[in-house]
Amino acid sequence: MTSAVDSPPDAEVKLEAGQLVGRSPGQLMWIRFKRDRTGVISAYVVLFFFLIGLSAPVISKLYGKDPYTVYADERPELFDSAGVPLQPNGGISGEFWFGLEPGNGYDVFTKLLYGIRTSLMISVAVTLATVLTGIVLGVTAGYLGGRADYWISRVIDFLLAFPAQLFFIASMPVVVSLFVSPRDETPVYVRVVALILVQWFLGWMSLGRVLRGTTLALREREFIEAAKVSGAPPGRIIRKEILPNVVTPILVQGTYMLPNFVTAEAGLSFLGVGIVEPTPDWGQMFAKASTELVMQNDITYMFFPGISMIVFIVAFNLLGDSVRDAFDPKTAR
Repeated sequence: MTSAVDSPPDAEVKLEAGQLVGRSPGQLMWIRFKRDRTGVISAYVVLFFFLIGLSAPVISKLYGKDPYTVYADERPELFDSAGVPLQPNGGISGEFWFGLEPGNGYDVFTKLLYGIRTSLMISVAVTLATVLTGIVLGVTAGYLGGRADYWISRVIDFLLAFPAQLFFIASMPVVVSLFVSPRDETPVYVRVVALILVQWFLGWMSLGRVLRGTTLALREREFIEAAKVSGAPPGRIIRKEILPNVVTPILVQGTYMLPNFVTAEAGLSFLGVGIVEPTPDWGQMFAKASTELVMQNDITYMFFPGISMIVFIVAFNLLGDSVRDAFDPKTAR
């Protein structure tokens, strides 16, 4: 007879103080995730980006520079008549670690730090809003069924027909104009709120549809029927029985949604309808790097924001794959 000590690593029991102790699904998931080297490395990379984003003011203070100083005016000797840094590689030196931005001459290192901070803060806010909306509407449609399911499903079908990127571009000026007159300068917080609202509006449907299908399957299970027979109200059944069983699709979908929102936010800023100067932003740096002045004279400026975004997106996508495999080992490659 096989003992608990000889059981396979993924067994749901372990020997502790001479007794068999069951492992929870969360513990099993954590064990599987820790064995995935790619997932662990990706998690560290993602955590690093969030840490440097949150620590941007501290790093900037220690570095002795900020992303708002126009060095083209304060240090004109560093630039030629076209506004291009005189030193090679975009002006990279011991004083300016990542060089200087052509034109205004912003410090690239601090601008990148604050740009990462801006993009991640907006994307996290959009992800939280879309996840909460998807949970509320998806679980409601799946559990209640009937007319609630019909109307929520029709709303999802209708919104999925929208071309997302075109809608984002066209609706951003409209949303901004709801807060500020076109004749006035738009505050940064208004643009941030508009970016969150626009992306949230077309961002929750995929998660809502997944949770609707999952909840439809769960509501026919025996433990749900037992809860109904015991007299538990629908709200309690959803909180205590349904939600704990849809954590997996929520986490997996969330890890895929956030990098998509990062690229969407950067794309809007790149097109000039998102965050604009002097507020640092990832997409805004790409827009600056694509101008004729920079492309012809200083391709180095594209290197740092480009590499950082590629590394972040790839790491987060790999993290999403690892989270999915850890929750459902049958999907593992």
